Amino acid sequence: MQQVIAEISGRFERLSLPDPTAPVWPGLRWGRFDEPLTPAFWASQAWMAKPEREDDYRLGRSLKEEVIYCLLGGHGAPAEVGLAASRRVCEVLRSTGNPKPSRVELERLLREPLCVSGRPVRYRFAAQRAHYLAGALGRLAEVEHDHLGDVALRDALCALPGIGPKTASWIVRNRRASDHVAILDVHIVRACSAIGVFPEGAQPARRYADLEQRFLTFCEATQSRASAMDAVMWSTMRSLSRGLLQQLVDQASRFTQLDVIEQRGNRPCLDQTTRVTMRPAPAGVQ
Repeated sequence: MQQVIAEISGRFERLSLPDPTAPVWPGLRWGRFDEPLTPAFWASQAWMAKPEREDDYRLGRSLKEEVIYCLLGGHGAPAEVGLAASRRVCEVLRSTGNPKPSRVELERLLREPLCVSGRPVRYRFAAQRAHYLAGALGRLAEVEHDHLGDVALRDALCALPGIGPKTASWIVRNRRASDHVAILDVHIVRACSAIGVFPEGAQPARRYADLEQRFLTFCEATQSRASAMDAVMWSTMRSLSRGLLQQLVDQASRFTQLDVIEQRGNRPCLDQTTRVTMRPAPAGVQ
């Protein structure tokens, strides 16, 4: 048994995890919680990062604003640039009260230089995202979100221009702190592929439903909130340099091969010392 102790909301909490050699499922061992990218590491980090309130992931004040943030973010736009562009659009739409801005108006807002970390930056996808965003906001009223469950809402959002399953899942996770969908971007895919939750070469664009189910099954097996696991994997993986990431991925991959090692009589010796670990909860950016 492993014991994780962390300061959460001003008080110390304890999490008990299985022995490092215990299986999460056949072929995948828990590993040590203090070894990066192991299942135990992700379970402990998700536990520490779970939101205190259901609205902790929200970026916008409404479903409409969440669509703006998630559609303008990601897909090659750095998180900080996407946030700056979204704030500008939301502030202008609030001041004008325009529920259905035109493509021309949105493109003008996105083409103006943004101030990011004290320097001017241009949003790279102004024309394309303005086109998608105008279409999505124009049809958002068709989505009866108050009467839909999380997965049904995600599927309904996928019918809007420029919104695929990843963006739609991001909107639903942020708006509802949902544990029934997954935001499978490149960082989540790398984390899950490193330990064998996803197969090598996994491509969400082709197999989103299958990979999402694998991710949710992993969260259930480790008794982790999917919303917190998704957020903490994203924030951790994006912060690693390419060299360090490769080193950690190579190290983590051995947890999918321990059965083979043990069959050869080479059982690794793992210490189970209790450690104190503290990590701040990630923001709702993805």
